[in-house]
Amino acid sequence: MSNVVSYSLSGDIAVVSIDSPPVNAVNQSVRAGLKQVFTELRGKSAVKAIVLGCAGKTFIAGADIKEFDTGIAAPGYHEVLRLIEDSPVPVIAAVQGTALGAGTEIALACHYRVAHEGARFGLPELSLGIIPGAGGTQRLPRLVPLDVALDMMLSGKPLPAAKALDAGLVDSVASGELLPAAVAFARELVAKGAGPRRTREQPVRGAEQAAELLAAKRAQIARTMRNRQSPVALLDAVQAATEKSFDEGLRIESGLSAQLEQATESRALRHLFYAEREVRKIPGLPASVKPRPVTQLGIVGAGTMGGGIAMCFANAGIPVTLLDTTQANLDRGLATIRKNYERSVTRGSLKPEQRDQRLGLITPTLDYAALDQADVIIEAVFENMALKKEIFAKLDAVAKPGAILGTNTSTLDIDEIAAVTRRPEDVIGLHFFSPANVMQLLEIVQCSKTAPDVVVTALEIARQIKKTGVVAKVCYGFIGNRMMDPYGREAEHCVLEGATPEEVDSALETWGMAMGILAVYDMAGIDIGHLTRLARAHLLPKDPGFYRPSAMLTERGWIGQKAGRGYYRYDGAERKRAPDPEVIALLHEEGRRLKIAQRKPGAQEILERCLYAMINEGALLLEEGIALRASDIDVVYTAGYGFPRYRGGPMFYADTVGLKVIYEKIIEFQQTLDPQYWQPAPLLKKLALAGSSFAQWQAKQIR
Repeated sequence: MSNVVSYSLSGDIAVVSIDSPPVNAVNQSVRAGLKQVFTELRGKSAVKAIVLGCAGKTFIAGADIKEFDTGIAAPGYHEVLRLIEDSPVPVIAAVQGTALGAGTEIALACHYRVAHEGARFGLPELSLGIIPGAGGTQRLPRLVPLDVALDMMLSGKPLPAAKALDAGLVDSVASGELLPAAVAFARELVAKGAGPRRTREQPVRGAEQAAELLAAKRAQIARTMRNRQSPVALLDAVQAATEKSFDEGLRIESGLSAQLEQATESRALRHLFYAEREVRKIPGLPASVKPRPVTQLGIVGAGTMGGGIAMCFANAGIPVTLLDTTQANLDRGLATIRKNYERSVTRGSLKPEQRDQRLGLITPTLDYAALDQADVIIEAVFENMALKKEIFAKLDAVAKPGAILGTNTSTLDIDEIAAVTRRPEDVIGLHFFSPANVMQLLEIVQCSKTAPDVVVTALEIARQIKKTGVVAKVCYGFIGNRMMDPYGREAEHCVLEGATPEEVDSALETWGMAMGILAVYDMAGIDIGHLTRLARAHLLPKDPGFYRPSAMLTERGWIGQKAGRGYYRYDGAERKRAPDPEVIALLHEEGRRLKIAQRKPGAQEILERCLYAMINEGALLLEEGIALRASDIDVVYTAGYGFPRYRGGPMFYADTVGLKVIYEKIIEFQQTLDPQYWQPAPLLKKLALAGSSFAQWQAKQIR
């Protein structure tokens, strides 16, 4: 018998158990074990029913993703699932925890399903750029109404046991121990003489509304999932379920699935799946280094960032002391926090008692001495070096020994901040993204003297508050904002050359960015970047056109959404962005005044200039050791900057375009645009001329 799949007999009921820690993922050994056990059970006439369950806390939580790259070894999914479905005696899935992807597909191939009340069923394959390829698109609509099946597969959101029961996916929900309940259910079936109930033999539920429903879903994904192949393929597979026989539908599903697995979209999403797990591995950091305990947190600054950070920790059950200089600032900050929680209560995502509990974890103060018991103190005031140094000197005086001092700076030199303390080894950058209580990314900036256990603690904090923590070294802007600098520079220069803000943002958004960069500036406040550049004026290029549009708008007070106008106008209650003819005329006139050629770049040129400038800067970050891995840059940009996940991040995208193509285009821009900006990074040049890629370079670095 297989070492991961076994069975025992409970009278005339066979109980099959999958035991493949940690989450019983369906790999080759699980499939081989299921084939062996179900083949053996066919020969046992004394067995009247089979219960299929899993050891541990969860049912099957997905497939072995590595097999998409290595190929699926025999026995394949369809062979094993058909063997289960063809069983001459009833097969009952006993589902606890999460049944995801292949887990739900195996449950669908069983004849009946008993779920623990805490169980959840999900088909999240689109998040990996694939579709349920083991019969999920064909079997699910035969068990639940077509609209429910489509919502499950398009959203990827798991369906709780109670809703699964209502929809027809589950036959019984157990509140006590699952396995005895499933065995009892099997005995009832045997007593009633109920035989197998094969999902494939049932009609699609709601097939008569299929044409209308599928047309509506196609229109929806064209709006919400643009540029993606897998949602379109999913609807094609489901359409086959409504129009073809089961076997023909399965053949169509298999063909679509095979195409998607090797398409760029799926490779990009798998790349991010692995990259997000890799970020916690820090080269040169021994596994023996343990995090410091964090049970109390202090935050300096009750503004937008400080309040959002306070919510992150309160949400994780960690008490927070929130400090500001005036009672009015504290009151305003706490009111905003309360309003955010109230909104969650209204939406139904938070219970009133949870709101009260979280608010109760946040203690306001005007006194630095109140931070003396905090394990971590995070400074979250505006970007001003003198102010941050003053605050860190005060924190150094009151913080207990071993307390970690973090700064939320997005651009400043943290080594300079750390130098004002007597404990630079305890200082680290913790760069949250706004709104901090929503955004997934946390840039962790390791200073020259930061202790290894402080880095490990920061990564553990990110995990506790459900953020993706990515480690960077100290430089202006770290990873994300440093790469944004050339990206935004080119976007603004395209406007000076005759493009409109709308044309620039439309090119980027049509390609897949969540928001065009000029609209981002309006949302964040144009003045923020402008003031940062003023503070670094001595380091900026000698170019009167460098970020000139942002400077002009800030000088006029047109600083974005908060002022009602910026690159766009924001009129009316909804404050939707609209073109501003006055701004367009102003910036085009400035371009002419500066004798900038009025080239009016098109969408393709805008894209290439913005993205290739960003990628070239990413190559410099890798050479300088600011970013540890090319894949870390991809995680930063997809988690914090609206870069489309289905394109894999800037460095993965560069590899798909081809580094030689990008290098040659940069050389072309060197000749047609301002050459001071278009100097190929040595690493990019080296890899391009060698026919290599960032992925290949990274693989060599890790060895």
